[in-house]
Amino acid sequence: MPDPGDWERKKARKKGKAASPSSATPGTVPAQPAGANPWESAAATLKAQQQTTPTPSAPASKSEPATPWATVDEKSSTAALRKLGRGVLWGVVGLAVITGVRSWIIPNQSDAPPPAAVKAAPAYPSDAAQAAAARFARAYLTWNEDDQDARAAALAALLPKDSDTDAGWDGRGRQDVLTVQPGAVTPTTQGQARVRVDVLIHTTEEEGTPAEGKKKATPAKTADRWIGLEVPVVHTAGQVVVTGAPGMVGLPASGPTLPDLKAPESDAAFAQQTEGTVSAFFKAYAGGDTGAVTAPGATIPPVPAGMTLVGVTSWAANAGTGTDRTGTARVMWKVGEAQIEQTYQVELTRVASADAERWQVVDVHGGAA
Repeated sequence: MPDPGDWERKKARKKGKAASPSSATPGTVPAQPAGANPWESAAATLKAQQQTTPTPSAPASKSEPATPWATVDEKSSTAALRKLGRGVLWGVVGLAVITGVRSWIIPNQSDAPPPAAVKAAPAYPSDAAQAAAARFARAYLTWNEDDQDARAAALAALLPKDSDTDAGWDGRGRQDVLTVQPGAVTPTTQGQARVRVDVLIHTTEEEGTPAEGKKKATPAKTADRWIGLEVPVVHTAGQVVVTGAPGMVGLPASGPTLPDLKAPESDAAFAQQTEGTVSAFFKAYAGGDTGAVTAPGATIPPVPAGMTLVGVTSWAANAGTGTDRTGTARVMWKVGEAQIEQTYQVELTRVASADAERWQVVDVHGGAA
């Protein structure tokens, strides 16, 4: 038979479990003690049911992971800086759209400003200066002791008002100007310039002493000669005026050194082919009728009277192609009792007809240039 003591002990354990809420089985409503509030009991019962019922939106077998960061409230100053940065960034983007990003990376290379324009001084009126100096040189170097007023009147028209029209002449002797050749004009200062004039003069000198009862000795003419004269002028009030007495200067003994001029290449075969044509032309040239030996339409005046052809001493044709060719001819002329060799540039053209073709002279020029 079972021991009555065991039965009592089991009964006591069951009674203790029913009285302890923590030992209650989930999902069962614990026994309510006498005098308990029924609303509290109902709430406890509902809570127990919710704990035992799984949530539909999340699987019961899986638990949601914990969030790896914590949310922190942003400070007002940080938000203001962020808005300011965004504003600056959008401003830069807008400026780039307006001006172009390329102009930031590769700036436009603006041209250097042009140099300041320098106003060039007006050119000196060389033509007027040469004309004034040439007239003055003729009047200044022409004198005649028998007619002193003529020189004074000529100089008065060229010198400034109230100038000394004697211009340094002592009133003696006789001299004539044959040719005046104005040359270089060298500007100096204050509108002044120096004009070089070459003058061919003819001076008459007295030979011996005056005979008794005669005023003058027999005149003897000297050889004509060239002299140099440098005339000072000034440009004022729109004209060039001689400022005073000039100075006689010497003539150079020789000309300047020539540059290294390259001679044209020659064509010996063409020169031999046209030698007869050139000789025939110069014979007609000396005779005064070139129509038969010149190309159609060409007009070449004859040489001056008094020149007699001795002959063509050389003919060299320049290298070239086509229907127009040139060459250099050296021709000997007789002038009076003398002979003189001269140089000509001869231009030839090829004239064709139905039967044949030939070379004829179309033009001729003196010199080798």
